[in-house]
Amino acid sequence: MELRHLRYFAAVVEAGSLTAAAERLHMSQPPLSVAIGKLEAELGVGLLVRTSRGVEPTSAGRYLLDASTRVLGEVDDITTALRRFGAGLAGSLRVAAVPVLMWHRVPTMLRQFAADAPDVEVSLIDPPPWTAIDMLHDRSVDVAAIMVADAERFAQRHGDTMDIVDWGPVPLVAALPPDEREAPDPLPLGWFGDRTLVLPQRTAAVPSLPEAVDAAFRQHHISPGAVRTVDTIQTSIPLVEAGMAAAILPDPDGRSLRRFDLTVRALDRPPSPLRALVLTRAGSGRSGVLARLLARIDASYP
Repeated sequence: MELRHLRYFAAVVEAGSLTAAAERLHMSQPPLSVAIGKLEAELGVGLLVRTSRGVEPTSAGRYLLDASTRVLGEVDDITTALRRFGAGLAGSLRVAAVPVLMWHRVPTMLRQFAADAPDVEVSLIDPPPWTAIDMLHDRSVDVAAIMVADAERFAQRHGDTMDIVDWGPVPLVAALPPDEREAPDPLPLGWFGDRTLVLPQRTAAVPSLPEAVDAAFRQHHISPGAVRTVDTIQTSIPLVEAGMAAAILPDPDGRSLRRFDLTVRALDRPPSPLRALVLTRAGSGRSGVLARLLARIDASYP
């Protein structure tokens, strides 16, 4: 029993005649009659009674009509749902993003994305960049958002296994203890010459903030008074808030560091901005939810 035969049968009963049903189905009457006859033969029971007024369902036909209505309704619901998946309006999305991007840029993007696709279920995790990349390769997440110092070099190294979308610049600013409210704005880079600077550890896999800061100090022949190394950007912030060090930190869109008890200043000779990158497995973002998300990101930072 094929779905099209059920649709044919329902159309005949609803129209009250084979001729009228054939017109609604945009087919000729003989093939429709053959299809109904095959359905009756397959089921071993008569489904329609031919009368002078057309056709009427038998008791078996009435049962089949009721069952067909339920089945075809469910099939239509499934078809509609699957089309929503294909259009990127339904499904699930697992996103790994470094914490700095989680503080403002990711929520802003998701707010816009949810306005287009409110039924998509989104789950988030905020690992370090190298872990986010591993999770992407392991299929633990669908998207990874990271920051790098050299986007071109990163693309040369990873472009064969990942699709990479440039998510725009991430400026670097001075993050000072809260009692440095009188610090000038912009802050001279040389201010760090006699201060303790806190930096996250370097990772060969993903050159990022430490490399950008070091390059700026070398270019301007500045040496911090001392350098303290911590595991991650987010673990450096409490030390700055406590007045134990100062930092140069990424501040996407000028909004990410507002939530902390910091004195934030632009730099008169700032390091080159980092680049935010959105990574997906090669070819995975061509349709569905990922395609819609990447289109939203691409539109926000063309």
